[in-house]
Amino acid sequence: MSFMLLDLAATRAFIGGRDEKLSHAVRDNFGADLAASDSWFGSEIDRGAPTAYQALEAVINGGPFDEEFAFQYGYAYKRLCELTGYRLSNDNFCPIRVSWLPELDKAMAGLGITAVSVSELTWSLPAPLPFTDLPGYGEWTAEDCAKGLAQWEATTEEQRRAVDPMTLEVVEECVSWLWAARRKPGFGVVGFLS
Repeated sequence: MSFMLLDLAATRAFIGGRDEKLSHAVRDNFGADLAASDSWFGSEIDRGAPTAYQALEAVINGGPFDEEFAFQYGYAYKRLCELTGYRLSNDNFCPIRVSWLPELDKAMAGLGITAVSVSELTWSLPAPLPFTDLPGYGEWTAEDCAKGLAQWEATTEEQRRAVDPMTLEVVEECVSWLWAARRKPGFGVVGFLS
């Protein structure tokens, strides 16, 4: 999983924004990554999937999208987020079992933190990008982050001590993202599962 802090509205506006400078910036900054992706997904490209750069151009142009190869548009959107966002610490999420995320959400809810859900950071890409399982994507708006931080600040030491120490460490990492969002007004958190 990877997490970033960014201006959600501005990033969503890249989809169909037809910004050629952005396309060139991704190619310049992620050239090796684009080539590695094309090598990794070579068999899918042979079956008709767009190359990594073709998928990036489709995202920037707002389509057309081939739903059979939706994963390529997801990775293209991830590159746009990486180019314009700020990476957030994910030390406690590598490696992680996705099946554990609901348990983390349950621990957070037990502390009263219900405004944000880590599981929601693995769902699906923003419209009009087609649905894909991988990469999973989700976001916490600036408002979600503010509410979640207020909920954390309302917890007591006693409540925190009642949480398994390893789980609490992961919760605290999530809280660090909420603090980062507070320091950048209007910014939210996005997560990618790949």
